[in-house]
Amino acid sequence: MRVGVIGTGNMGENHIRTYLSMYDHCQLIGIYDKDTIKRDKIAKKYNIKPFSSLNYLLKEVDAVSIAVPTEFHYDIGLICIQNNVHMLLEKPMTSTVEQAEDLIYKSSKAGVIIQVGHIELFNPLIHELLKLIKNKKIIGIEFQRMGPYNKRLENVDVVNDLMIHDIYILQEILQDTFIDIQALGKIMDGTIKHAVVIAASTKEIIIQLSASFKSQNKVRTIQILTEDAFIEANLLKKEIKIQSSIFTKTLTVDDSIQPLQVQLTDFLNCIRFKKEPSVSGNEGIKALLMTNKISEEIYKKEHK
Repeated sequence: MRVGVIGTGNMGENHIRTYLSMYDHCQLIGIYDKDTIKRDKIAKKYNIKPFSSLNYLLKEVDAVSIAVPTEFHYDIGLICIQNNVHMLLEKPMTSTVEQAEDLIYKSSKAGVIIQVGHIELFNPLIHELLKLIKNKKIIGIEFQRMGPYNKRLENVDVVNDLMIHDIYILQEILQDTFIDIQALGKIMDGTIKHAVVIAASTKEIIIQLSASFKSQNKVRTIQILTEDAFIEANLLKKEIKIQSSIFTKTLTVDDSIQPLQVQLTDFLNCIRFKKEPSVSGNEGIKALLMTNKISEEIYKKEHK
């Protein structure tokens, strides 16, 4: 299958490197970025063709990864649909729910597959965690996803960039809706850089999510309290600790499995076998609805 990558930032480069390693599954035809300096630098680094026009690239490929800033997802998605090119859209899917719904409607009519890049759902550690808590009575869940600030994050909302990962993990865990959400945040340089959410589900599970660009340390943890155990997943150490009244054990997950490669393989198989993506556009909308609601509440409180 012939593939391309649109966007040559950090995530775009990850897609490029991963597609190149998947020569049994696909052929990376080339890349496009409106930033010609960045595009040509990456093209030279990986010895791949840089396309001077988005339409030129789309005429040569069957599928693309779109790894550009979110505000461009909708317009690029429409052009992909016009060219009958399947797409993996990095998260968040689009800037607004209306844009996402329009892309889903138009892609469905055109027979174009959209998969949303919620990479953590392809993480072996998350799969192991989901198996561990299956049929468990959960009391509470706490997520922490934090990291140091850098210049790239100047105009980035931490809710859309970091917290969204935990929101779709949470949706996968609960398969549930929320009856109450309280959000607080710290706005710096015009965007949310630190956010905390407290929520309750219809199953009476208490949830806390924290995301920050202001931490000195990188943190990626999920803590789950059940009626008979305390479970802590550390995504950076790739381990899960389980403590109960009768035992304590630590599970280590195989770190040779790369979630992005699993995700891209799934994307290509959806196209090849004409099946529904594991993370569909509708799943992308669910996460987008939640992140938008959280951000709106934080901005509203700030401007009172």
